Amino acid sequence: MAKIAQRQVLAEIGISSFGPDSKQFKNVQKNLPKWTSFRFAQVSGGEITASVEKIYEGGKSRPTVLCAPSEIGDITLTAHYDDDMTTGEASGIGYKIQQLRPYVGLAYYDISVAVYDCDIKDPTNDRLYYNALLVGLTEAEGDSSSGAPATFALTFAISDVQNPTPK
Repeated sequence: MAKIAQRQVLAEIGISSFGPDSKQFKNVQKNLPKWTSFRFAQVSGGEITASVEKIYEGGKSRPTVLCAPSEIGDITLTAHYDDDMTTGEASGIGYKIQQLRPYVGLAYYDISVAVYDCDIKDPTNDRLYYNALLVGLTEAEGDSSSGAPATFALTFAISDVQNPTPK
């Protein structure tokens, strides 16, 4: 089995059509910027953990372990920033960030994290996070002594992860 490089793990987002059955949800979702054909350069988070409680029953030297249901950690998607304020579906990042500001905590997106092999997507390793709530927006930071590219990040709260349907 071949090893993969971190550069082969990329994420895309699309506007979620699922969510609370309310007029507010539908209004928010229709006003969100679309990220058509946009791949995020960095993906972090999404770890699955379960909390445990160790109970030491009267005089025992080893605990009884009680486990809580597992949880998925927040996912942060990072990409390079541009200040393009062009409107429309293929608009620049600056415009999309401006449009997203009021929707942090309200917007739901579907996230697809895929593994690529020589620019060919390998769907067997996809992770799909439906109905992920946008909970954080980190805008580009500045440093007048740096020539490194500016980045922005979107952080999502996750409720579940799905694997693709096997063929």
